[in-house]
Amino acid sequence: RRAHNPKVTGSSPVPATKKKPFSNEWLFWYNQLFDQIMEHKAGFVNIIGNPNVGKSTLMNAFVGERLSIITSKAQTTRHRILGIVNGDDFQLILSDTPGIIKPAYEMQESMMNFVKSAFEDADILIYMVEIGEQDLKDEAFFNKIIHAKIPVLLLLNKIDNSNQEQLEEQVAFWTAKVPNAEIFPISALKNFNVPEVFARIISLLPASPAYYPKDQLTDKPERFFVNETIREKILLHYNKEIPYAVEIETEEFFEDDNIIRIRSLIMVERDTQKGIIIGHKGEALKRVGVEARADLEKFFGKQIHIEMYVKVNKNWRSNVNQLKRFGYNQ
Repeated sequence: RRAHNPKVTGSSPVPATKKKPFSNEWLFWYNQLFDQIMEHKAGFVNIIGNPNVGKSTLMNAFVGERLSIITSKAQTTRHRILGIVNGDDFQLILSDTPGIIKPAYEMQESMMNFVKSAFEDADILIYMVEIGEQDLKDEAFFNKIIHAKIPVLLLLNKIDNSNQEQLEEQVAFWTAKVPNAEIFPISALKNFNVPEVFARIISLLPASPAYYPKDQLTDKPERFFVNETIREKILLHYNKEIPYAVEIETEEFFEDDNIIRIRSLIMVERDTQKGIIIGHKGEALKRVGVEARADLEKFFGKQIHIEMYVKVNKNWRSNVNQLKRFGYNQ
């Protein structure tokens, strides 16, 4: 292909047509759109902290829906879950992360990678602690918090379990420990000071258009919440290593106008665990199904038909390929 040379016949470019100026009406609507974009705020607010400090309770309180499961056991949250709060002039994307631990096997390594990613895309960081707590369980994460270049809100949770003297001591301790943070004493469970924290977050959001559609509640699909609801019931009703050896996979999710039909697989690592999950004459597994169905009917607003099966998947927590299949290694 020859290069353009205006002296060569047939090589002259097509002349550009003269652009018409914007009409006053177009200019008006352009300015309206520009003003809306400039006035709109949006950003990622990521919640980190030790296990069982109330991170999931806080996010559910902000979102107004039960997106994260909540139990008294450590490592209840395994994935990074986004909850989206929309207003006319803002979009708040909250991220609930697993509690910070020293990883003992491959799955826990993946869980801590979710926490690391929360530092990378945050516009605002929430560091959540509870009364009596002294440190994060990982010094490297703590150093990231105190050297963060973004706003940090330190939420001192469960103050309903303390007296005024303890509260004042803890505020003084964390003020010295994390000097770059704003400190808010709260009770996420009882909604004390939570609206004030929410208002402060909105004031700190950067100007930005929305990242997600305004009617979207989360980044997770329906099957994820089925899996988490079943896992929550197992966390509540089984002890020792059983809840931590379990993974749920929903194989079928068929939705009609009035009913959702679900088929889910409960995976464990050993045959003995399978027997415990099922229980005598299947009674233990039946209880999990009944309670999960009740919660899912509230969540989806429809009748639920759920079938559950138990299968042995040996050492899945240490198998990189299996973890990727279950959404841990992204």
